[in-house]
Amino acid sequence: MENKDLKIGFDNIIKGNKEWMDFVKNDTTGRFQQLAKGQNPEILWIGCADSRVPANELTGTKPGEVFVHRNIANMVIHSDMSLLSVLDYAVNVLKVKQVIVAGHYGCGGVAASLSRNQYGIIDNWLGHIKDVYRLHSEEIDGIEENEKKIDRLVELNVKEQVFNLCSTSIIQNAWKNGQALAVHGMVINIGTGQLIDQSCTFTSNESLGKVFAFK
Repeated sequence: MENKDLKIGFDNIIKGNKEWMDFVKNDTTGRFQQLAKGQNPEILWIGCADSRVPANELTGTKPGEVFVHRNIANMVIHSDMSLLSVLDYAVNVLKVKQVIVAGHYGCGGVAASLSRNQYGIIDNWLGHIKDVYRLHSEEIDGIEENEKKIDRLVELNVKEQVFNLCSTSIIQNAWKNGQALAVHGMVINIGTGQLIDQSCTFTSNESLGKVFAFK
C-alpha cells in the first residue's frame, strides 16, 4: 500500500487480530474450542449497521450467544432476501428463543429519511423509513425540536419493524408449530448504553389482526 494512513489502518487490524488470537490461546474455559464445533445462540439481533451499537457488548453476551443481522436503520423489509435468509436460519435451524429489533437514538438513517435531500442509492432504502413517517406524520410533525422528531421516529420505526417481523411466515409458522419464540423492540441510548424496552413484545400472532395473522 502506498498510502501511509491506509497501511497503518490495515496494520492495526492485523495487530488487533494477533491480540485476539493470544486471548483465545490463553483462555482456559474451553469455550472457543467448543465454538469451533458449532453455535447455539439463544438471541437473534436485528440492529442498525451503525458502528456504535455492537450487539454483544450491549447485551453482555459472549461470542456464540447472539446471531446478528444489521442494516441501515434496522429495517425489516418483506422482500429483503438477506434478512429473510438470516431469519429463517436463526428460527428454524438454530432455534433462537429471543428476537430483538434494536434501533438507536440519533440514527443517521432515520434523520436522513426526514429530510428532502438526495443521498444516492440509499434514498431507495430510506423510502421504507419515510413510509413509517407517513403513518405517524401527524405526531412527528407536532414535535418542534428536530432531535426529538428523529428520536421519536426511531421509536416508532422499531415498533413497525417488530410488526413486520411478526407478520412474516417464518415467525408465524414457528409459533404455529409450538416453538417458544418472543419478538421484542428496543431502542439503544448510546450515551448511557441502555437498552430501552419499547413494550411491543409478541409471543404469538393473536395481536396482529386478521389480515396479517395466518391461519
